[in-house]
Amino acid sequence: MIRARIVGAGGYGGVGIAELLLRHPEVELVGLADVADVGKSLSDLYPHLAGFCDLPIRSYETPEGRAPADVVFFATPDGVAMRHAAAELEAGARVIDFSGDFRFGTAAAYADYATRAGLAPEHQAPELLDRCAYGLAELGDARLGAETEVVGNAGCFAASALLGLAPAVALGLVNPARLVCDAKTGVSGAGKKPAPGFHYPARYENMNAYKLAGHQHVCEIEQQLERLGGQPARLTFTAQVVPMCRGILSCLYGELREGTRREAVLEAYREWHRDHPFVRIFDRSAAVGTAHVRGSNYGNLIVDADERTGLLRVVSHIDNLVKGQSGNAVQNMNVLFGLPQTTGLDRPGTLP
Repeated sequence: MIRARIVGAGGYGGVGIAELLLRHPEVELVGLADVADVGKSLSDLYPHLAGFCDLPIRSYETPEGRAPADVVFFATPDGVAMRHAAAELEAGARVIDFSGDFRFGTAAAYADYATRAGLAPEHQAPELLDRCAYGLAELGDARLGAETEVVGNAGCFAASALLGLAPAVALGLVNPARLVCDAKTGVSGAGKKPAPGFHYPARYENMNAYKLAGHQHVCEIEQQLERLGGQPARLTFTAQVVPMCRGILSCLYGELREGTRREAVLEAYREWHRDHPFVRIFDRSAAVGTAHVRGSNYGNLIVDADERTGLLRVVSHIDNLVKGQSGNAVQNMNVLFGLPQTTGLDRPGTLP
């Protein structure tokens, strides 16, 4: 059995990974840590887990909070995992981090991300950057595999955009210098901590765009598209929050090569994602929405080409808390430990 420990267990990312690990046939959950709610059980915070996960939350600074594990999930804000990853590796654990600490292979690339996110640009563990891999298995990065020690789990917006844009860029179907992502996310993407902008009266019947000056997820999206396409990628990205709990819908656009037909684009996407069990391809007639991925690790892509304007149009749907976070992390763990990617994840979402 794979021994797993969660740091940041009390947040949405923490409870999300706990829910999935409890169902995983090859995992034993051995410890929970957080800075808040120490001494409470996870089921005290989330009563739906009563009888399923009654483990107490410990301080990370105690021996109980650092119980021996084969893999440690950091469901924590930026800056936490980079301070503690080296010690976890020294203790023999693999690290999967939900923040942006290890999504970038160089200190310069991290600095660009950190500046956009309003963080200090200096990475606190630069010696680990050449030991980490970007965590989105569908991109086929050879660095993500059985020898990987640290995984920077893809950001939620990035996962949605990359599933939809990667085939077009990798296959040279579009001009990578003129890409557009118009993305809408549910309120849970902001995390558990209360804030005035997410108070019910502020969110009910209200939609708004934010971070128009530069969203931090653009850095990782462009980095991965450049790796796939072999040339610079530029993305105009607009993030919006909408009054629903969970889900991301990204409308993705790119300039197609002249004469590219819709049927050819659809077939190219089906072929590129053929071996990716969590990506489902639909044509433009499909009645697909965010409800059809809720609670699942699937990404549903509506693939289309507007032959009149010469534009690619892909509508990408994911659950921001599963494929955009915890489910993707479990998928990455499966890759690290040589398990089928679908282990513990191959189940539909919930309706209605």
